[in-house]
Amino acid sequence: MDEKILKAEKLLKDYTKGKYVFGIGCLDSTGDFVLEFGRNILLIISQNEWAKDLRERIENILNDRKINIIARSGTSGENSPREDVFALADLIRDSEPECILCVGGGSAIDTAKAANILASLEKDNSEIEKYFGAGNVGRELEEKKVKNLYPLIAVEVASGSGSHISRYSNVTDMSTNQKKLIIDDAIIPARAVFDYSVTKSMPEDLTKDGAFDGFSHCLEAYYGYDEKGRDFRLAEEVCLTGISLIVENLPYLINNPDDIELRKKIGIATDLGGYAIMLQGTNGAHLNSYSFVDILSHGRACAIMNPYYTVFFSPSIENKLKKLAPIYQEYSAKDLGSLRGKELGIEIARAMTEFSKKIGFPVVLSEVKGFKRNHIDKAVEAAKNPQLESKLKNMPVPLTSEEAGLYIEPVLEAARTGMFEKIKFKQ
Repeated sequence: MDEKILKAEKLLKDYTKGKYVFGIGCLDSTGDFVLEFGRNILLIISQNEWAKDLRERIENILNDRKINIIARSGTSGENSPREDVFALADLIRDSEPECILCVGGGSAIDTAKAANILASLEKDNSEIEKYFGAGNVGRELEEKKVKNLYPLIAVEVASGSGSHISRYSNVTDMSTNQKKLIIDDAIIPARAVFDYSVTKSMPEDLTKDGAFDGFSHCLEAYYGYDEKGRDFRLAEEVCLTGISLIVENLPYLINNPDDIELRKKIGIATDLGGYAIMLQGTNGAHLNSYSFVDILSHGRACAIMNPYYTVFFSPSIENKLKKLAPIYQEYSAKDLGSLRGKELGIEIARAMTEFSKKIGFPVVLSEVKGFKRNHIDKAVEAAKNPQLESKLKNMPVPLTSEEAGLYIEPVLEAARTGMFEKIKFKQ
């Protein structure tokens, strides 16, 4: 077996400590996890035609173990719209299940997490705003003397966000097309299952978007982690393993979508992305992507922005860029190992854009249909929002909300035009 896969499996097993089953052909573990919490469940699963076989498999697993589905819901819309969160919270309150089983991708699981918060801690859905940001769920649990949220079992079906093993929930206000983030250990699913063979039915665009989401988790967490931090070597191993698995294997998977081993490699790489953001949060590219939900999928938005943040961060992350250089060498005409500082950052950024081109992604914002100047204005304003402050603090070049316009706007302008020289460096 591939040495990187063996390393990735060990890293994930050490992290999840028996609460997560992953691999090929492991879907049956779902029933065993449910029975740890009870027999009366709320089942969340897509009602679309593409999910027909999956629904049958899940229901057979539950029936075999005499598990009762006392309430059902379809999965949410893309990017976890608030309205879907509210509807699901109402259903949880009404049904009072012993546990919640969510079978879906990142948006579905994020919606289940957010709805679980409201159903467990609020009588209605009017107070969601106070949960955005970091640590607010745990604080409310303590103040209201509520021991836990409803047990949530997440069955992942798409390689990408890592939501099934992380403390994050993204929720979108569709009236403003602005995404916000809940960050709290209290919302990590109690158990998780990911049978990578299920991703065989993922369309090509979703496969690419998900891979770049997982890639971005690894890259941004790596950039942001303090090299002097206690667990830096662990974080570096997690992030570089995930990044290399995606860069090496995604082009082959696009050309061979039925290859289960390639599906496994991308799945386990995006899982490492989920682990990476438990070690260190994301930063610039993710922050900006929240303002582009009306024109770009999340993976594409991060793929566009990360090369430009690579340049912005380059004076502070030279040692990390040297570790990335061998991974990207085939996408650069220059000897990356001989470069330093900003020059190294620019050449790795160019190699990243070449990789994106190979995958068929846009590399500048001006190429994106529907992009307008007000998208930059909205992204700059979002960067000043205290609820997203963690993204600024996670940068290897930390910024205050007052500095956001001064430095983030030039990065966005560079991403609009493809001109790295527009980037302004913090002294």
